[in-house]
Amino acid sequence: MAASFLSYALSGSALLAAVSAQNFAGNGQSESAFENIQPINTTILTEYGSSPPVYPSPNATGTGGWSMGFEKAKAFVAQLTLEEKADMVTGQAGPCVGNIVAIPRLGFPGLCLQDGPLAIRVADYASVFSAGVSAGATWDKDIMYERGHAMAEEFRAKGAQIMLGPVAGPLGRSAYAGRNWEGFSNDPYLSGVAMFETIIAAQDAGVQACAKHWIANEQEIQRNPDYSTVDTTETTVAAISSNIDDRTMHELYMWPFADAVKAGASSMMCNYNRINGSYGCQNSKALNGLLKNELGFQGYVMSDWGATHAGVASIEAGLDMNMPGGLGPYGLNFGIPSYFGGNITLAANNGSLDMSRIDDMIIRIMTPYYQLGQDQNFPSTDPSTADLNTFSPRRTWTREFNLTGEVSRDVRDNHGELIRRHGAAGSVLLKNENNALPLKAPRNIAVFGNDAANPTKSSVLNQQNYEYGTLAAGGGSGTGQFTYLITPLDAIQERAAEDSAIVQFFLNNTLIANSNVSTMVIPRAVPDVCIVMLKSWAEEAEDRATLALDWDGDAVVDSVASFCNNTVVVTHSAGINTLPWSDHPNVTAILAAHYPGEQSGHSLIDILYGDFNPSGHLPYTIAMNASDYNALPTTGIQTNGTYDWQSWFDEKLEIDYRYFDMANMSVRYEFGFGLSYTTFSISDIQSSPLADEITSMPEAQPVQPGGNPALWDSVYNVTVSVSNTGDVAGAAVPQLYVGLPSSAPAGTPIRQLRGFEKVHLEQGETQTVGFELRRRDLSYWDVVSQEWLIPEGEFQIWVGLSSRDLRVQDSFTIVGQ
Repeated sequence: MAASFLSYALSGSALLAAVSAQNFAGNGQSESAFENIQPINTTILTEYGSSPPVYPSPNATGTGGWSMGFEKAKAFVAQLTLEEKADMVTGQAGPCVGNIVAIPRLGFPGLCLQDGPLAIRVADYASVFSAGVSAGATWDKDIMYERGHAMAEEFRAKGAQIMLGPVAGPLGRSAYAGRNWEGFSNDPYLSGVAMFETIIAAQDAGVQACAKHWIANEQEIQRNPDYSTVDTTETTVAAISSNIDDRTMHELYMWPFADAVKAGASSMMCNYNRINGSYGCQNSKALNGLLKNELGFQGYVMSDWGATHAGVASIEAGLDMNMPGGLGPYGLNFGIPSYFGGNITLAANNGSLDMSRIDDMIIRIMTPYYQLGQDQNFPSTDPSTADLNTFSPRRTWTREFNLTGEVSRDVRDNHGELIRRHGAAGSVLLKNENNALPLKAPRNIAVFGNDAANPTKSSVLNQQNYEYGTLAAGGGSGTGQFTYLITPLDAIQERAAEDSAIVQFFLNNTLIANSNVSTMVIPRAVPDVCIVMLKSWAEEAEDRATLALDWDGDAVVDSVASFCNNTVVVTHSAGINTLPWSDHPNVTAILAAHYPGEQSGHSLIDILYGDFNPSGHLPYTIAMNASDYNALPTTGIQTNGTYDWQSWFDEKLEIDYRYFDMANMSVRYEFGFGLSYTTFSISDIQSSPLADEITSMPEAQPVQPGGNPALWDSVYNVTVSVSNTGDVAGAAVPQLYVGLPSSAPAGTPIRQLRGFEKVHLEQGETQTVGFELRRRDLSYWDVVSQEWLIPEGEFQIWVGLSSRDLRVQDSFTIVGQ
């Protein structure tokens, strides 16, 4: 039997079938030490979860469209000395966030790795695009591609070969996770589509995409180990372990990464935390077994910055590039000397590391470099990058970097127009009573809230939390450095001037929440509209403490709505806010504007005044109460045992709408929900098979990037008619959900998203929309056979405008073959 991600969650016949396998408990160490071999306990496998060993690390083959780059990479590697090979896999302090040094004698200029998923962060004269959560909320494949391509154009023009994004980890198991906003959705299907489109787009622009963070990186708290204050090489408390069963790993957390590999992602970034007991960057099951073997990944695995905790053990487990690698205050891996570099030459010379493994690491690194044509006319690294990079400033460099070319290149092109449209498309209209929106030339506008205007200084823009100033992105390595920002207040004032309107503004949340708002406005009359601008901050390295709006935001709404009978609430947030005032009769409209990027104010005004018909839909569920969510970050571990930080994914497949549906629980706004200024109908659902025989088990085929190619074959087709039944043109998002037959294993969700399209319709127009269901869309992961299986029986299919607004239903039956 193939080794699986065995864990405590296996039970019954599945567990008995697995008893013959050996369990290697990582306990924070590499499995290659083989020090903790134990037979499987039929009740609890180990105290710390389990991650079986998978060795050796498979060599790249160039399959899946990589052959040209693969052959050039092999020829390049054949010319390297051992010391040069060590340099090729070891980061160095330098001008970029991550750097691989040049080899001038071979004409290799080195590699520049730059953050991140929404902007080239260490740069001037570069754009800040909408965040991943905003792109996910568009439910628009064209926008996902367009955004990825435009971002990559800027990376290339600044001389960065590698874009550290997009993000599918965290997927969004917990509503509180601090980096959810960097990703697209907590639904693996929606996230997978966005990953695919973004990666294809970036690499079409000639820039390598790095999908991150592989895998189960679902919280920030205790993501890194604690070290002794005396000896920084001695771990006193290990990083948290994400303990996940095999089926959940495949059906939720691996799903969008499979799309990334299918798209041809050049690299994967392994994560900080442990996975079933072993660190992500030296977990051989995750890297060798799942990623390189099962998914057929042909690129290279780089460590997150400081996530390497061993040398040879990590390399044998599948790690190909150590970042940030070399010397410097941060290059010391947060206090630990580099495990690669000179240690690789030492290991090769003493025979503890085979040269073929080193060569494969470099072949994997250089294949996309050649395949994407980065060896031909690629721009040099903008010298201004070195001056802006506080991560490894010049004083920390120990190697020479030849920085040439134009300084402070303006790479923004016309991307502001694109960002403006994307920001509007990623905003979700949640409420619109009495057609409060679009605004109808109001003459007296009052703006409330600390999210409306500029921060008190530009240097803090999205680099840290701040009380006064609008949010257009979150914080940490996933943010961007704004060269300009259009604030909501500026945009409202600009637009209101066209109607000769007055705009009053009140930006102190504390004052608003604790005052009689009626005494603040002039004249002493209810304004035509009160626009309340509120925010929620989130950043890397910490999880959100609350799902309420920041800075007394909920109290601000209550205060304004108690006086103003036309209160429009706009939130700029990392994701979920519980919105307890949503049913207040004076709150006439709610717009979740997420993190829209540098054109934030213009994106907002386009929706408020009807120049853009809202078409965003929630990429998550908004529950009635914060306590309704079932998958919370693990916190409050009060002991100091090395392996005390354990996060048990007991909810398995039941996250977000899957959980709320299984529990039959009321929610405030369901997954996929979003209003428009027009209305839509869906009718005439039809389904038909695309194959004469549909077998339960896929045909065995040689693995290609993305796994067994048979999993990507379309086996069923579903069509519906979508009509615009309202008064204006707009875009509908028909969503297809599938319910597996009762023969599927226990714990299978009631329904799961398996298709969507954004359809632009004129008034009265009808279009036929088709959804092709692939084999994997109709399958579950069988832990015994280690295969994706289509269950026998009747499949239910629904198409609607959200996970609970299901307009049409059909069914079809697949008989086991």
